[in-house]
Amino acid sequence: MSQPQAILIGLALGDAIGYPTEFIRLPQIKARYGQHGIQEPPDPALYSDDTQMTVALAKGILAAGVHAPIDSIMEAIGAQFITWSHSPENNRAPGNTCMAGVRNYENGLPWHESGLIHSKGCGSAMRTAPIGWFYREDDHRLKEIAIASSVITHRHPAAIAASVAAAYLVKLALSAVPVDQYIQRTLEFTDGISDEFHLALLKVGHVLGWGNEEAALDHLGEGWVGDEAVALALYCILRYPDDYLACVRRAANTNGDSDSIACIAGGIMGARLGLEAIPLAWRQRCEHHDSLLALGMRMSNV
Repeated sequence: MSQPQAILIGLALGDAIGYPTEFIRLPQIKARYGQHGIQEPPDPALYSDDTQMTVALAKGILAAGVHAPIDSIMEAIGAQFITWSHSPENNRAPGNTCMAGVRNYENGLPWHESGLIHSKGCGSAMRTAPIGWFYREDDHRLKEIAIASSVITHRHPAAIAASVAAAYLVKLALSAVPVDQYIQRTLEFTDGISDEFHLALLKVGHVLGWGNEEAALDHLGEGWVGDEAVALALYCILRYPDDYLACVRRAANTNGDSDSIACIAGGIMGARLGLEAIPLAWRQRCEHHDSLLALGMRMSNV
């Protein structure tokens, strides 16, 4: 199986295990699923707008061509986002900023002006994993495309930095970079974009050694904004760097935006560990499983 397939299935199943616990605080999660919280995605494993937009972004880059000019790539991504926004499957509580940005673009604003300047929501960071694959050998291009892919809906510096970081962490995972270098390498790569994001990532190192994971997660935030979502996902990865299941379970059992946290973490872990790290039974229950694998194969051929 190809690495892009592992990325897509990994993020989709992370999304799917976190989707039922989004908007539910941890005490409610435990009351519903038991003391250890949710342990596996439902059957079928339905995912949210996070995976839907990730798929749209990947299809846009493929349609334009990975080496196309930035405007051509963004026009293709924008077209895919518009198609997604009108899809009957867009009924999974899509983010207000994503919808507003896409609507602005559809109504004629250029992609670099359509995003909301004041929103630092995680809706742009949750979808950038494919960029980490496509531009894994070109850091400059990776950063350029990740920034643009955020700007079409989210223009706040913290959201932009989070989008760059989420893509870059996939690249680090694909490159077999030791996990103890993730924080510093990501800080260096995103330097100068957002002080808020920089501080959020520094907090991950601060809490990593805490014995109480729930306290550590609370200290990092709830993930509704991009800087927190990436920080929370990275914390889960660093706590369980060699265990896909433990990582996404930890990410899904959080206060706040559980599906986005687990989606980001799941994609990075898929890149790091490969498809075989994800149980076959989980993979088979994943929504649009065959389509995700087919898209992953298309990604692997460019």
